[in-house]
Amino acid sequence: MRVAIAEDSALLRAGVARLLEDEGIEVVASLSDATGIVDVVRTARPHVVIMDVRMPPTFTNEGILAALEIQRLGTDTAVLLLSQYVEATYAEELVRNASAGTGYLLKQRVGDFEEFLSALHRVRRGETVLDSDVFKQFVGSPREKRATEVLTPRERQVLELMATGLTNGGIVKRLGISERAVEKHVTSILGKLRIPNTGENHRRVLAVLDYLRGVERLKD
Repeated sequence: MRVAIAEDSALLRAGVARLLEDEGIEVVASLSDATGIVDVVRTARPHVVIMDVRMPPTFTNEGILAALEIQRLGTDTAVLLLSQYVEATYAEELVRNASAGTGYLLKQRVGDFEEFLSALHRVRRGETVLDSDVFKQFVGSPREKRATEVLTPRERQVLELMATGLTNGGIVKRLGISERAVEKHVTSILGKLRIPNTGENHRRVLAVLDYLRGVERLKD
C-alpha cells in the first residue's frame, strides 16, 4: 500500500509515517499542509491519503476541501480524514461525494494503532469508515432520537456499526454474535426505519444518515 500524509503537527505526522513504514506501507509524501496534496495524488497516485481536517493557513476546512478535490479527480485514491473534533457536516459531505473508499476518524483513534490500521485497510478496499462519535452526532437531535426509539438496544448497536461502514461480517466480529443474528437485526432495522436494503456499503451508510437527518416522524 502507498499512502500520502498531510498533517500540520510534525510529531503526529512523523509518528504515523514511522508506524506505517514499520508495517511495510510506503509513505510517498508527508506534507505539513493541504496545498500540495492534490498534486501528489495526480503524480504519485497513492492508494490512501491520510489528512487532517484543519490545517494552515486558516485551520478551518482546508483538509475537507482538498479531500473533495481529490474525489473530483475520479481516481481510486481513498481519503481518510482525521479531526480533533466531531464535525458531522464535514463527515456527511465527504461520504456523500465519495467515489472511492472514505473515512472520518477522531485523532484519538490514532492512539489505538490497530484500530487505525484496520480503518486504513478498509478505506483502501473501498469501504466507508465513520467514527462512532461522529455517528452519535447524527442521532443527537430529538427528531432522530424518536426514529431510533423504535429499535431495541441491540439493534441500535448494529445500526451504529452499519453507519460506520461495517459489513455484516464485520458486525459479527465486533459484537461476537452469529451471522444469522446480524442478518435478522439488519433486516429488522431496515424495516423499522424504512430504509431500502441495497446490499452496498456506501449506499447503506448514506441511507442510514439520510433517514436520521431527514426524518420528521415514523408513521404508525
